[in-house]
Amino acid sequence: MAGRMSTSDGSTPLLRLDGVWKRFGGEVALGGADLAVAPGEIHGLLGANGSGKSTLIKVLAGFHDVDSGTLEVHGRPVPLPLSPGQPAALGLRFVHQDLGLVPSLSVLENYLLPQLAASRGRASVGWRHARTRLREVLARYEIDLDPRATVADLRPVDRALLAIVRALEGVGTTSDPGRGQLVVLDEPTVFLPRNEVDRLFSLVRRVASTGSSVVFVSHDLDEVREITDRVTVLRNGRRALTGVTADLGHDQLVAAIVGADLDVAASYRAAERSAGTTALRVEGLSAGLADQVSFTAGTGEVVGFTGLLGSGYEDAVRALAGALDVRAGTVTLDDGPARELRSWSPRAATDHGIVLVPGDRLTEGIVGDLPVTDNLTMVNLRHYLAGPWLDRRAMRAAATTLVERYDVRPPDPRLLVGQLSGGNQQKVVLAKWIQTRPRVLLLHEPTQGVDIGARQQIYAAVRAAAGGCVVLCASSDHDQLAQLCDRVLILHRGRIGAELHGSALTKARITEECLRSGKEGSTR
Repeated sequence: MAGRMSTSDGSTPLLRLDGVWKRFGGEVALGGADLAVAPGEIHGLLGANGSGKSTLIKVLAGFHDVDSGTLEVHGRPVPLPLSPGQPAALGLRFVHQDLGLVPSLSVLENYLLPQLAASRGRASVGWRHARTRLREVLARYEIDLDPRATVADLRPVDRALLAIVRALEGVGTTSDPGRGQLVVLDEPTVFLPRNEVDRLFSLVRRVASTGSSVVFVSHDLDEVREITDRVTVLRNGRRALTGVTADLGHDQLVAAIVGADLDVAASYRAAERSAGTTALRVEGLSAGLADQVSFTAGTGEVVGFTGLLGSGYEDAVRALAGALDVRAGTVTLDDGPARELRSWSPRAATDHGIVLVPGDRLTEGIVGDLPVTDNLTMVNLRHYLAGPWLDRRAMRAAATTLVERYDVRPPDPRLLVGQLSGGNQQKVVLAKWIQTRPRVLLLHEPTQGVDIGARQQIYAAVRAAAGGCVVLCASSDHDQLAQLCDRVLILHRGRIGAELHGSALTKARITEECLRSGKEGSTR
């Protein structure tokens, strides 16, 4: 898209990038990208995996140099590339998806980490004064946290709020403290339940009300439409769209992201798909918040589980993987015997062909410091033994095949999986388990933090896998369930309160059933 980027009202942007090019070898990551963010604006940044979002953020953070392009902050030219220390001096702050917190340290210690790192351990800390100061800061943002609490014990939303406040307060090192600052939030809501997203949004709005700006990076279009003032879409390393969020419809954003009109209501369900013979029977499952849950599923069937927060729908699925202690219940596979779940474990589950693609891929699904090859083959290592040694050549060949089959990008199995985008990490987790040919594939929020293009690929992969197994999908994304599943079970207060299938299986009906009192179950 040609032309110099500007704000919607013609004012001087807090930040302006123009014509930024960045190549990695022969691959163009940014092909003339641009971005303009107004003072006090919440600006959405959207794009599919490989669109250039991550590269653009890393250019601003001083992690990447550029081939060409210009940067202005408050109307003043700033030469590119930025050195690692420059972004902080310019008032640019970043909260990445992993938040950058140390779980074993306290709230106060995590808050002080950037200061301690900058001093290389030479700074002395007056702990009493620091605690008082942090309490004042938290009170200003209306956040109730104990500075002495261990971060590992915090709820996910409180960790996110701490990371944002730490970034905001860090702008005191800027060389121009009288001006508003800019905070980049990279998928800040990806692991948060809906009711806690509202708390984070309140903080984001308070930040913008002070004159500082926020770049909100997300794959959740509903959240972007709710929280942002304007939005920019990147595609193939260039700006595909910039506009006032309120003027842009959902389908317009989707079309800009994928580069073509997309029927977002298209379903991967067959019109009148019938399940095969009963392959899974669960009776009286009680674990976590799930209470006396019973159901059956057939080979080739995708069954969804959902409900309000605290309804137990996630626990019903995770318990089958041995991820929760089970109080009662049995599981029967095909024509085998009923097996007690009270003694169930992850090893027992995988030994019987029940595997889980977890919702939190960063801590449960991948080993970020290992290559894609190792992540893809780690659940099947015995197949790559050559005497006492691992056959690395065979492992690489298998990984290359899976990378091609699941369209993992960049298509290089030697890369560390932690370097991939969220959508491509999720493809690796999915491929890792589907290749084992499971009898039951359990999915927990399978497209959390995944862009629309990768989401469609994941749906197709799940559908293909379902041809030879049972798929159970626990998700809070009702649109996803309506597209992907043959049936959806809605839990109320730990028990199945409704079942939807056929023409009744729509996003609106799922949401409606979730909001019912749950006093009487229904089947539709």
